[in-house]
Amino acid sequence: MTVLVQSMPWQRTAAFSLSLRSGVQAEPDDRGGLSGLVCEIVQRGAGSQSSRDLVAIQDNLGIDRNSGVSTAMVSFTCAMPADSLEPAIDLYADIVRRPHLPADQLDDARMMSVQELRSMEDEPTHRVMRRLRELHYGDRLGRSIFGTIEGLESITQDDVRNHYVDHYHAGGAILAVAGNVDVVDVVEWAKANFGDWKTGTAAPLPEPTGKATYEHITSPSSQTHIGFAFESIPYGHPDYFKMRAGVGILSDGMSSRLFDRVREQRGLCYTVSASCHSLKHCGGLFGYAGTTPERAQETLDVTLREIEHLVDDLEVAELDRWKVRIQSGLIMEQESSASRASSLASDWYQLGRVMTTEEIESDIESLTLEDVRNYWLNHPPADYRIVTLGPDPLVVN
Repeated sequence: MTVLVQSMPWQRTAAFSLSLRSGVQAEPDDRGGLSGLVCEIVQRGAGSQSSRDLVAIQDNLGIDRNSGVSTAMVSFTCAMPADSLEPAIDLYADIVRRPHLPADQLDDARMMSVQELRSMEDEPTHRVMRRLRELHYGDRLGRSIFGTIEGLESITQDDVRNHYVDHYHAGGAILAVAGNVDVVDVVEWAKANFGDWKTGTAAPLPEPTGKATYEHITSPSSQTHIGFAFESIPYGHPDYFKMRAGVGILSDGMSSRLFDRVREQRGLCYTVSASCHSLKHCGGLFGYAGTTPERAQETLDVTLREIEHLVDDLEVAELDRWKVRIQSGLIMEQESSASRASSLASDWYQLGRVMTTEEIESDIESLTLEDVRNYWLNHPPADYRIVTLGPDPLVVN
């Protein structure tokens, strides 16, 4: 286990992110949703505490908590008054090391997961973007963190226990702590709680297998939902911020090109956006637009044209505006122990090191318009994955 600590003495709070290598990539192919279900069940009683006891202790400590799974990790994040940090770490050591895994609560946890999945099936934006992720990364790497109905319904208590035994361990785990804390104290608490925890290995992420394609989901809707993606570079690549600046010019804020030129000037859609997504070894640019069926074709055509012609008329003012937004975000992160803890964990997993805010700020500030232009000229958008949902398919060239 790697322990990362950043002292922020001006804060009155502390936060931690505890991440284990138990994401959806660790699931068997026919048990989609298993990692999320185990994440839920380990929190239903641990150590000497029942499920209700755990909730009461968390509330008494003032813990604002969250948990969830990603492609590679399961994470437990907590923010709290700084004085609550030590007992909170003790508590979560019980949760991940000594869970009860109550068999009599499996069906209840399963029902919650199935209901959540079904509610998302009623949300067209989610359906489009989930399918787009599968097409972009491939069936294995792009599998949904929410699983499938069939996978959830097939999970047994043995599956839960085996997954826990195989994937909840110190190997590749990260405990990131930030806030008004003493570094030496935190390290000692980590040693006391996790020093003798078993270790293990995690399988590397599979390679992406997606390819250019278009898929339409027919729906008798008064709207058409458009999702698009193409390959990009991951966080940690030397050119990442050059790519990210271009995405920011396209879609960061109400002054960005997609919002202004597609939505405001032409009135083609009610929402349009693009953002970059990064896994450890690959990435993608994902975009979405929601519009009417009558305007859907033009919305798609104009949106892709704006992306493809980004470099034609780049302006210094656009880059400067994006830099200010990033710097503002970095400043606000310094006001949030929870945000900083999450960034520490993400950096360590993605990069194998932590980027300081000063380093990020320096990288951002040094970017020039030529840097952005050259990156996008050398890495033009191509091989689109496109998913639409609505009454009629669109024409994709």
